[in-house]
Amino acid sequence: MTYWMPTFVRAATCALGIATAAPVLADEAEANRTIELAEGKFTLTAPEDWKREEPRSRIIEHEFSVPATEGDQQPGRMTIMAAGGSIDANIERWYAQFKQPAGGAVEAAKAEKLKVGDVEVHLVDIAGTFMDRPNPMAAGVERENYRMLAAILVGDKIGQYFVKFYGPAKTVEEQHKAFVEMIEGLQAK
Repeated sequence: MTYWMPTFVRAATCALGIATAAPVLADEAEANRTIELAEGKFTLTAPEDWKREEPRSRIIEHEFSVPATEGDQQPGRMTIMAAGGSIDANIERWYAQFKQPAGGAVEAAKAEKLKVGDVEVHLVDIAGTFMDRPNPMAAGVERENYRMLAAILVGDKIGQYFVKFYGPAKTVEEQHKAFVEMIEGLQAK
């Protein structure tokens, strides 16, 4: 038996299907941007154009690829993980991942502290030649004109988390505001 459906009914049915699918896709996109920390007690929301990736290492809880700015060959990378150790020791370790063009120690670095709710945030901004190790066992690759924005989130309810965003300096500069807004948008549930 053949079922006949007028063209206008088929068109209306298709349009309705598309209209109802759009909110589902939007919810899925929002879920891909939501980053849960401390067993879901806190959330961050990644910028819309950042793409969630499978973490390259087991110690990384969340990883995103950040689109390269026009002219940059590499995308940026943002990782998040719970970690220990002192704040100063970890910031020093990040500084050690960079060197200046003359081969000296990092001088082009800034650190500041702020509060987001009950969470203390240590923001770090480092530029220079970055020794990129995509995973702990990989050999390092020197990447000139790179930059890292990083945040250490510390609090009784959240513990300690490291949020690191690094890549070509132009890409990081273009995404600087989005990174800071993501950190300042930390939400307690």
